[in-house]
Amino acid sequence: MSSTDNLRVAVVGAGAMGSDHIRRITSTIAGADVVAIVDPDTARATAAAAKAPGAITAASFEEALDATPIDAVIVATPGFLHEPVLVPALERGLAVLCEKPLTTSASDSLRIVELEQQHADRPKIQVGFMRRFDKGYQELKALRESGSNGALLALHHAHRNPTTPPNFSESMLIHDSVIHEIDIIPFITGEPITSVEVKKPRKNSHAPADLPEPQFVLFTTESGTMAIVEINVNAQFGYQVTTDAVFESGVAYIGRETSLNLVSQGVSGQGVTPSFVERFGAAYDEEVQRWVDAAKNGGIDGPSAWDGYTASVVAEVAVRAQQSGALEQITYATAKPAFYETA
Repeated sequence: MSSTDNLRVAVVGAGAMGSDHIRRITSTIAGADVVAIVDPDTARATAAAAKAPGAITAASFEEALDATPIDAVIVATPGFLHEPVLVPALERGLAVLCEKPLTTSASDSLRIVELEQQHADRPKIQVGFMRRFDKGYQELKALRESGSNGALLALHHAHRNPTTPPNFSESMLIHDSVIHEIDIIPFITGEPITSVEVKKPRKNSHAPADLPEPQFVLFTTESGTMAIVEINVNAQFGYQVTTDAVFESGVAYIGRETSLNLVSQGVSGQGVTPSFVERFGAAYDEEVQRWVDAAKNGGIDGPSAWDGYTASVVAEVAVRAQQSGALEQITYATAKPAFYETA
């Protein structure tokens, strides 16, 4: 820890997500300083460093580790580049906030889970499933736990983006987008997902020619609660995430306009956010502040690497369901280790 007791943070990845975290730590979060920005794109790293006076820039995480003292790392690179940062971070005992997904395969995620248990006496990796820090989802979880409206029967999720970036593939609908619902469903229901099926309706003409979407992803949990996810990433009008929770004696809504609203061309009765930054800005702030506070005490305060592993398992099977069109069963390689029970 630095002489000021602030957490010395390296941010790996200076794209949209990494830059937003740099801005957040510099201007909003207490108890942390950005001391290193890592990106192989020198111009991008330099531009991001303008938001964090005093931070060094480096082309690799190893270069940053050799250049300046680091207590913690935020991993904000594409998912396939996470493991090369997570491994040395664990070996050095650093606190980690890893953006979703933990890794892009279940086997790689399980390897990280095993490595973390070898190198630490308690969880060091927190995974960036920020919806858990959103007030609406926290209230919905509490409502389900209270039992005041009976059992939770079903969840209806909508996940809509205005457009997709270049080279956005069908599997990325799951790994990059639906991965958030894959995490929040067990968070709300308190039980694991056990099966998944994918349905493909009429294609959106705004979608790239090789991207069949929207899609409907149907998950079932251990007790039989069904969660239906509409993933619709070329919806044009803006960014919208909603959840309807159907209980035995009531229905709860998150992020949903009242009455009938036609949302078109960025116009809605109550407005539509243009991106995830506006929709979940407060959740990101709480997530990072709680991570910083926990990291300074040697732990985490949010989704663990185990949660990242189980999400990777479900995502992998969901991609298989995209291709097979069949109902696919989900199994996990091992029971949840006691190491993660208090995480």
